[in-house]
Amino acid sequence: MSSRRKHKAHEEEEHENEERWLVSFADMMTLLFCLFMVLFAISSVNTSKFESLQKALENAFSGKILSGGEAVMESGNDKKPEDPSAVPPLPSLTPLQALADSSIQKTKSAAAKREEEDFKALKKRIDALVQKEGLTGKVETTIRKRGLIVELLTDNVFFDSGQAVLKLPAFRMLGKIAGVLRVEETHPIVVEGHTDSQPIATSQYPSNWELSGARASAVIRTFIASGVARGRVSGSLYGAENPTATNATPEGRSRNRRVDVILTRLHQEP
Repeated sequence: MSSRRKHKAHEEEEHENEERWLVSFADMMTLLFCLFMVLFAISSVNTSKFESLQKALENAFSGKILSGGEAVMESGNDKKPEDPSAVPPLPSLTPLQALADSSIQKTKSAAAKREEEDFKALKKRIDALVQKEGLTGKVETTIRKRGLIVELLTDNVFFDSGQAVLKLPAFRMLGKIAGVLRVEETHPIVVEGHTDSQPIATSQYPSNWELSGARASAVIRTFIASGVARGRVSGSLYGAENPTATNATPEGRSRNRRVDVILTRLHQEP
């Protein structure tokens, strides 16, 4: 009986070994099913997603997104992309930099306003001197972008016609103007000589250039002799090249025969 039990146990053990292959077969079938599902998924194409991908690639290589894309699409590597600018981009301003810039702008604006007020005060002083000397209409002052301009109309007041020698009344007037400029001490002074368009040709003044330059020099010498610092004064000659009125009438030509004294600005409104 012991022998039968052993034989029966042996038969049952062999029966279990024969059925185990079913597990492996089921596993294999499951793997094959998964494989076929993956292959089927790969073989199926989502048309809308494919078109979106195609459009994105076209945009990328047409230059709309990537720099140089247009060159690659149209002509391979023959067309080079534009070189980057040599000028660096503007640096971003930090709050401290912005505050400093604002402070500088306010300082410049305040300096320009003070200068404008100084010019107005000087204009009043010179206008009072002109009125006292009875030269209203012969000496005119204006404040312009360049600065304070004093126009000396030369006809029969400062010079004789075709001459650059100052007349006696002109010395007194220029001496008083020089006194105002000497006290001011700040702004550079430019003296410009001008004539009308009527030609002149003498042994002393071959053209209007020489005449305008000689008149400007005469005014400069008077200023320096009256105490204006030599380093503040410079001169220019324009001849008939910079008229302020028409040369077609006697009145216009009279206004063009002048010497301009300019106190130039040091500060411009930002």
